Amino acid sequence: MDGDAARTGVPHAAVLLAFAEAMLGDDAAAQGTARAALHATLGDAALVDAAALVASFNAVVKIADATGIPLEDYKARATESLRAGLGLDALRSDQ
Repeated sequence: MDGDAARTGVPHAAVLLAFAEAMLGDDAAAQGTARAALHATLGDAALVDAAALVASFNAVVKIADATGIPLEDYKARATESLRAGLGLDALRSDQ
């Protein structure tokens, strides 16, 4: 990722991308490492801003899903048994 700043035009792109990717994953150790690296590189305010940005995008996706934007095929396949078990497909208004 060394070329990320040059490729994206964003200073510290590598540490920011690593943080965003880690926060969207489920590896607590990777999250801690990425959080510490971002904090060490950019400080308190940047850590708070980056966390807020990741949280905002995560929330927007959930809002989009809740408002009925069609579920992508890969998500439909990945959640088929979960949706069936919870009876979620019965709540759809487009059926």
